[in-house]
Amino acid sequence: MKYKGNKKHWLFIAVLLVCGSFSSLRAQELLSKEEAILMTLENNYDIKLTENSLETAKNNASVYNSGYLPTLFTNAGGSFDKKDTETTLANGNENVVDGAETKNFNASIGLDYVLFNGLGRFYTYKKLKENYNLSELQARDVMENTLITLFSAYYEVARLSENVNNQKETVEISKQRLKRAAYGSEYGQTTKLDVLNADVDLNNDSITYLSLIRELANAKRDLNIVLGRDVNTEVEIDTTVTYLEDLSLDTILSKTLKNNVGYLQTKKALELSEYDVKINNSGWMPTVSLTSSYAWNNRINDPTNPFGPIALTQTGINAGVAMRWNLFDGGNTTTRVRNAKIAVDRIETQQEQQIELLKRNVNNSWELYQNALFTLKVQKVNVETNKLNFQRSEEYYRLGQISSIDFRLAQVNLVNAELTLSLAKYAAKNAELALLKLSGEIIANKQF
Repeated sequence: MKYKGNKKHWLFIAVLLVCGSFSSLRAQELLSKEEAILMTLENNYDIKLTENSLETAKNNASVYNSGYLPTLFTNAGGSFDKKDTETTLANGNENVVDGAETKNFNASIGLDYVLFNGLGRFYTYKKLKENYNLSELQARDVMENTLITLFSAYYEVARLSENVNNQKETVEISKQRLKRAAYGSEYGQTTKLDVLNADVDLNNDSITYLSLIRELANAKRDLNIVLGRDVNTEVEIDTTVTYLEDLSLDTILSKTLKNNVGYLQTKKALELSEYDVKINNSGWMPTVSLTSSYAWNNRINDPTNPFGPIALTQTGINAGVAMRWNLFDGGNTTTRVRNAKIAVDRIETQQEQQIELLKRNVNNSWELYQNALFTLKVQKVNVETNKLNFQRSEEYYRLGQISSIDFRLAQVNLVNAELTLSLAKYAAKNAELALLKLSGEIIANKQF
């Protein structure tokens, strides 16, 4: 009687193969790196939120928020007074009026405008403009981080896709090994122990295959989140990886100290703090304001009023210039100026520190990148060596010249070598992208 194996085991393998076949039959469009970038820039939630913040910063930098425009206002009002009046004159005569009414109506339109406030308005407006530029740098920072997240997720899907394919081949090899061991046991060429070992190895390979499929599904959901679309959207990606050939440490370092978005934000923060000093210095200067209005006033007096006309209407223009100069404000301006200068010194110190940190990060990232490229080169050779070893072991195993355990060892070595190569392949690319982000070239780069 032929060996049929464990029923649960074969059912498990069948489910895996059916799932694999079903997945391969589903029409899936290959998502290129360029398409992933465009989709992310259009749909990513973090980028959308950043665009909203940038629009707010743009509004804040408008002339409408600058203080340069005058204030135009209008006032209107009316009053009504009704009362009973008893009047005794100096000659003794009395005058009694019941229900005497007094009405007053007024309306005006006016304009207020600050002619001069010690250049505080001028520097405040320039600071608003620079705040918008800072917001642009912050938006760029979000975009760069999002691209790094995108390709980290993209290449993780690529790595796991390769691992799934390699593991699927491993499962097939283990199935053939189990069949061979079963036939060998039937005809007395191998022992029952060989069959059991092959069965255990196939089970383990199948479990690993199932785990990789789950990890790949999770990685695809992570990628879809970055792409800003439904998490369960099916996706197939391009596993091709190319590396830049013209990178050099000196060039990367030079570009970093010129284009790094974090460094540029610190420089912009220094400019803003310098404007704060100038704005606070304006407190030493006077403020000159212009006020002008056109008014209409109509009053209908109590008829018992002996001191004025019964009805009065007035219209006219009022204009004036006012100046206010705080000769001493209790030291508030002095305190604000001193604190603003301290902030400038603090940011200058942070800038110096950031330069050294960037130098360190570039050098560390460069060494990591070079090590990753070297590892990749070595692992390519290692995979080829293990492939050759496996092919020979497979031939010797068919001829009965090596044991099942030796064949399994060659198989495991090949699997581990392929896994290590895949890991090195994408680790090198991620290290390269980290260098590009440090140098401020991640968005401009056309080769991902």
